Amino acid sequence: MGLNGNDNKKSLLRFTTAGSVDDGKSTLIGRLLYDSKSIFEDQMEHIVQSSKRLGRDEVDLSLLTDGLRAEREQGITIDVAYRYFATPARKFIIADTPGHIQYTRNMVTGASTADLAVILIDARKGILEQTVRHCYIAALLDIRHIVFCINKMDMVNYNESVFTGIKTSLDTVISKLNIEDPHFIPISAKWGDNVVDQSDNMKWYGGKTFLKLIETIEVRKNKNPEIPRFPVQTIIRPQSSEYHDYRGYGGRVAGGIFRKGDEIVVLPSFLKSRIKSIDVMGKSLELAETGDSVSMTLEDHIDISRGDIIVSAGTLPEISQDLNMMVCWFNERPLLSGGRYLVRHNSNEAGCIIKSIDYRMNIGNLTKDYDNLVIKMNDIAHIRMRTSKPLFFDPYKENNITGSVILIDEGTNETVGAGMITA
Repeated sequence: MGLNGNDNKKSLLRFTTAGSVDDGKSTLIGRLLYDSKSIFEDQMEHIVQSSKRLGRDEVDLSLLTDGLRAEREQGITIDVAYRYFATPARKFIIADTPGHIQYTRNMVTGASTADLAVILIDARKGILEQTVRHCYIAALLDIRHIVFCINKMDMVNYNESVFTGIKTSLDTVISKLNIEDPHFIPISAKWGDNVVDQSDNMKWYGGKTFLKLIETIEVRKNKNPEIPRFPVQTIIRPQSSEYHDYRGYGGRVAGGIFRKGDEIVVLPSFLKSRIKSIDVMGKSLELAETGDSVSMTLEDHIDISRGDIIVSAGTLPEISQDLNMMVCWFNERPLLSGGRYLVRHNSNEAGCIIKSIDYRMNIGNLTKDYDNLVIKMNDIAHIRMRTSKPLFFDPYKENNITGSVILIDEGTNETVGAGMITA
């Protein structure tokens, strides 16, 4: 289960699970970990004892992920639970997100770094408003691979027509949201049908099991394009005799590839230079690519601060104080037009004022509500803001790192919203 030398060579798939309450997300993950032999004996013994203590007739595999005591007592997922596991084919990081409407913001958090979304649907209930909400959020976050697991098929006698009916109903939602790569699997997470092993109860289903699908799906890395972006997080000055004159700029590559010798531009100063070295833990690299955390030195002495961004000379981002974005609102106090907040964009921070709220999404029917513009917790809306200084960004659809922001309450320092820049 742990990392080893072979694990480092495998591809990594990050996926998030979502669904309405009691649709079986935690049970699916528990079954996946159990049947793929990805849990330790002492973990299994703990789950067996917990199941007995809770009066369950059989082992409750959902307890593997419902780690909070409050969750175990209520049988629900409250916070985002992250789990790691690996098979011979691939490594996985799972974000198990809560189902309640009031925890929609947690789903946004869990899905923000995902390559794929797994949306569970109770075969007895069919598509609910939360199903549509989770589909919309996945589409909003530009997750292009969505696996719809029609769960609890054992409760409808493994009836093919129930599965086909739900799949047909989903086609309308998929069409409206332009979901590129949908998949549909009939499962029983409780008993393991089509989770890791093919189900003998659903011979009519000829597709892949859930595990086989996530092991083999080819994820299109679409969110961080080849346009080089390097937000500066810190200035590195060791002040040691060995590195007396060293001045490095530390951060994580947010897009593209940087190579030694590349001509770059530093924003907001627009000063040009070339990359002298790319360093990690005392070693010098020839290049750094998306996701790498490195320190760069430049050939010229330029005044660079935390919050600046290094880009390639020929591919400047958009630069503006006026931003349009979709925002997911996290706070109990509503978002109001004219409200003032701090906006954090990577490691850059500025003040902002909400110039207008254009519309609120009606998740029930996927329409834009132009009349009810009081944005409450868990609402999703399109807003326009003006910042106290120019920001350097790409639209979220082009780069999910340089295209996203968080909004912070100036008085309490709470994170109150997450925004995806549209222009």
